[in-house]
Formats: sequence, structure tokens, C-alpha cells
Amino acid sequence: MVRLQKFLADCGLASRRQSETLIAEGRVRVNGDVAVLGQSVDPGADEVTLDGQPVRLDQTLYLVLYKPRGIVTTATDPHGRKTVLDCLPVLQSRVYPVGRLDMDVEGVLLLTNDGELAYRLTHPKFAVDKVYTARVKGRLTTETARAMEKGLTLDDGLAAAVKAEVLRRFPNATEIRLVLREGRKREVKRLCAAAGHPVLSLRRTSMGNITTRGLRPGEWRYLKEDELVQLRKLAGLDP
Repeated sequence: MVRLQKFLADCGLASRRQSETLIAEGRVRVNGDVAVLGQSVDPGADEVTLDGQPVRLDQTLYLVLYKPRGIVTTATDPHGRKTVLDCLPVLQSRVYPVGRLDMDVEGVLLLTNDGELAYRLTHPKFAVDKVYTARVKGRLTTETARAMEKGLTLDDGLAAAVKAEVLRRFPNATEIRLVLREGRKREVKRLCAAAGHPVLSLRRTSMGNITTRGLRPGEWRYLKEDELVQLRKLAGLDP
């Protein structure tokens, strides 16, 4: 037996938290009866539906995409813009992006239908590193980098980089490396702006142990077995 919200997440329909909302809204039924929060199901015996449509476990897939600039990190877009799923071929199971990268940001983007892993990779309490390289306006000093590690006040509270270091300096810009774990909306851009150095360009270079090494913008690949084992360990899951 497994908790219903975990089963829905494992099916790739939504995160565990979003699955709980679906259940609370009365949109999920088990063997014809409206489901309740905390309910458990037997995936091999119980019939689960969402909005009247059967819910079944798909093959679990794990991919990394080198997200290029100019596309949105969503499964669909009401404005008709190109999405990250447009970079992929037709797969045997649906996958969804893990977290978000702004339209003008490039770099590592994981896609999966493993809802539990996606939840853990994006929730700050599991402390999975997300590493970024940013080119920012002006000459950012080592002292400012230390201040970014100690924490700066944003409109939604104090935010801090696990690590901030200067990589290169240019006449009117600085290239920095930032390690973050919280994953707040546009956190890198807002943190740099709060430090007085707006972002000019931004790339995510890794999430956990996963990088885009060997990939060009718009290219993707399946995770290797050893990569997935290590990623699951970082997220506190059984490898």
C-alpha cells in the first residue's frame, strides 16, 4: 500500500503537494469513491481516477536538457511560445521540468515523471545544491560576495548564497559563481540586484551532481545509472 498523494506524484501528474490539493478538491476517486487526504491505495488492485480519467504508473524517465535561452520552462504555454518539451522527441511517458528557469536563463534543467524525486530536488529542506554562473553589472568585490553569503534582505525575507565567488572581472562587469539551495522565484537575479549588481546573463551549471557537460543548448540525454544513483542519494532517497 502507498499513500495516494505519493502514487499520484509517482505517476507524474503533479508534485506531492499539488497532489494533495487535487485530492482536497475532490477531483480524485478510488474505486469510484471520492478520495480523502491520508488515504492509501494498492497500485496493483485499486482503480484511481483524476477528473474521471484513469491514473496509471508510467515508465519512470530521467532526462537532462541544456535549456537554451528564449524558451519557457513549462509543459504548455497559452501564448504559443516554445517550451522545454518542444526540445524533446515523443517519449514513451510524459515528463515534467523539475523547477523553473526564466526564459532568458540557460543551463541544466532536469525533466522526469518521478514526482518524489522532483519534490525533493526543489524543496529547500533537502539542501540539494543548484550552481549558477552569472555575469553581473559592475565590479563586484570579494566583500560583496561575502555579504551575499551572509544574507541580503529581499521582498520575501532574507536570502543567502551557500557560496559566492568571483570568477573573472571585466571593465564594466563581473562573472561570479553562486551556489544556492532554496530555489525561490528568480532568487539569483534578486540576490544580485540586492547586492547592487543586476544580472546581465545567467546559466545554471549543475543541479546536484548533474551537469550539461557534452551537451549544446537545446540538446538532451537520459541520465546514466550512476548519475541517478548519486542524485537520489543527494535527495535522501534509496538509490
